[in-house]
Amino acid sequence: MAQRIREIMTSPPVTVQPQTPVADVARRMREENIGDVLVTEGDQLRGLVTDRDLVVRALAEGGDAGAKPVQEICSEDLIAVSPDDDTDRAVQLMRERAMRRLPVVEENRPVGIVSLGDLALERDPDSALSDISAAQPNQ
Repeated sequence: MAQRIREIMTSPPVTVQPQTPVADVARRMREENIGDVLVTEGDQLRGLVTDRDLVVRALAEGGDAGAKPVQEICSEDLIAVSPDDDTDRAVQLMRERAMRRLPVVEENRPVGIVSLGDLALERDPDSALSDISAAQPNQ
């Protein structure tokens, strides 16, 4: 039987406001040892920003990338799952849309995030991806 998203998601999610400077978001990712942050306004999910977004959408553009508000570089057209969805649903969405992370939303507010690594650990704990996902970071 497939597990529910709530059993494997990371919760609570790390969130920032849309006007948060990109440099502050990068520092937060470093401090929390994570590769993604949800952008929220009040309780409403407004976007998702990844470490890759910081490089490709902010740093590579030049200028004062660190001062740029995160809302300018985050992905806003999001697909989300519910904590009560089964993990097969997350796998299906990730495959169809070539995504690595999905926000988890309950009653229109973000409550977690589920990653490709989370799913790998749950479905095939002996896989290379599971090993990489479970490894300690090399900071």
